[in-house]
Amino acid sequence: MQARLVSFGQIEIDGQLFDHDVVIEGGRLRKRKKGPSKPLRDRFGHTPLSIGEEIPWPPKTLVIGTGANGQLPVMDEIYEEARRRGVTIVAEPTAEACERLNDTTDDDVAAILHVTC
Repeated sequence: MQARLVSFGQIEIDGQLFDHDVVIEGGRLRKRKKGPSKPLRDRFGHTPLSIGEEIPWPPKTLVIGTGANGQLPVMDEIYEEARRRGVTIVAEPTAEACERLNDTTDDDVAAILHVTC
């Protein structure tokens, strides 16, 4: 899968443009549903990534693109659950996360890619 952050708020994956956060799981794309995390917005100044969301846990590695400027808050409970499940989390700005995904052929990698902040 080829991914790149085109600009603030826009990502291209395999030639298709998206203007929202995406989740890649099992080679499939879906929109990130932030609803469960929105009540935490005031606490973080931005909607964080929380355990209430549909996190793609089956893979051994979860790549989290933290936004154009790397500002997506990832709650500690995400890291705790990953440790419990034996999942490695790589959280980095989305442009770098895309490069990491482009360099991998491992099907045991999932991603959550934030396209703003």
